[in-house]
Amino acid sequence: MKIAVLGTGGGGRAHAAKLLELGHEVVVGTRDSQVTLGRTEPDFMGIEPFGQWLADYPGIELMNFDDAAENAEFVVNGIDGANALQVLTDIGRHLAGKTVMDYAVPFIYNPQQAHPWPTPWGVMPALDPVDSDSLGERIQRALPEAKLVKACVTQEQDTVVNPQRIGGGDHTIFIAGDHADAKEQVTGLLRSYGWQDILDLGPLVCARGMEMYSHMHSAIQFALGGHFGIKVVRGPAG
Repeated sequence: MKIAVLGTGGGGRAHAAKLLELGHEVVVGTRDSQVTLGRTEPDFMGIEPFGQWLADYPGIELMNFDDAAENAEFVVNGIDGANALQVLTDIGRHLAGKTVMDYAVPFIYNPQQAHPWPTPWGVMPALDPVDSDSLGERIQRALPEAKLVKACVTQEQDTVVNPQRIGGGDHTIFIAGDHADAKEQVTGLLRSYGWQDILDLGPLVCARGMEMYSHMHSAIQFALGGHFGIKVVRGPAG
């Protein structure tokens, strides 16, 4: 399958590398491919320049967002939550009819700060939207012909693409969306990653809880200082 991973950060790289390993045709989208390839210093998260990383994955091609989306059959949105809605709206004509697996969280950040994204370690991030709306819903409203599925929000993306790294894979991943066929497609992809316990939360409105869970995720990570998984244990109804 032709898959576009939008975003060149650590999460996007994790998905792109795994998808290539699984035999997919992978392109990575960025705002300006020449600028991205021209960077020689680590980004503000300390991640090596994308061009250095890309050299180890000759099967992956870097394109501008527009071209990456146009040529894809399936899209993974790894654009940071502060910019995802605008970028996806700009390229929306290329997303019509396609499944978009979205793991963006709408952290508020200030690019003028010395440490803009999302907050210093140990400080809980702020979200916008929150409570009465979600980034996932906003994206779907802006792109009514796309099929957005919220997923992969409750784990770091290197755990998403390799669930076995935590407890042998015995933990739960969540999805939500309004299109049954798109959720089926995302479920198949997650199973190829190695996930056995995939809980469909229902319609896309459930993205609100998934995105707000980032507060709990941050709190647990602060406490543990490392990666973890969440396991949903089911009991009898009633």
